[in-house]
Amino acid sequence: MNVLHFINAFFSDSAHWHGYDGIPHRLLEHVQYSLMALAIAAAIGLPVGLITGHTGRGGTTLALIATAARALPSFGLLVLMFVLLGLGMLPVMIPLVVLAIPPILVTTYEAVRTVEPAPVDAARGMGMTEPRILFQVELPVALPLILSGLRSAAIQIVSTATIAAYVSLGGLGRYIVDGLYQRNYEKVVGGATLVAVLALITLGLFWAAARAAVSPGVRRS
Repeated sequence: MNVLHFINAFFSDSAHWHGYDGIPHRLLEHVQYSLMALAIAAAIGLPVGLITGHTGRGGTTLALIATAARALPSFGLLVLMFVLLGLGMLPVMIPLVVLAIPPILVTTYEAVRTVEPAPVDAARGMGMTEPRILFQVELPVALPLILSGLRSAAIQIVSTATIAAYVSLGGLGRYIVDGLYQRNYEKVVGGATLVAVLALITLGLFWAAARAAVSPGVRRS
């Protein structure tokens, strides 16, 4: 009951809806950090996963890299980057990108590798080039699983981007960090609730993207 009281008190306070520390501004910062990290991770993970999945080479290496990256604690990496690089966006982006690359990379690789060989062989028999086979035959079939990897990465980023507040940046983590420092548990609970809601919205957006981008035949298979 106390948690519900804290949530109601936080969202009913008009001071939390205006100004630099208002919910709209902090939410926008959090979304910006998350989108930036996801874009960088996708720019690295998708091409590598697609190429290695298509060629069938490097699967063991990818698994080792993904396992090592998942073992790195995001907060510990943030502290290390802060010590090495100082304040700024880069110390935040590095742990978020390192966190997001493994699910994108491994899922993309596995998605391409699990495509049925028959249509791929038929495409080669028709004289299609390897890039055309990848993008016109394998990618459409692998897309649902690839999107699931992006979705997993996005959820992890949204949930972890709160660490930006520990190096004096903004985002929804600002409410959690400042609330703990001030012993203002309305802020802590309110910030955590906003992060949870944003994660659910992210799930919904990826569900809608999958419905729009994946052909009905592939969804039914």
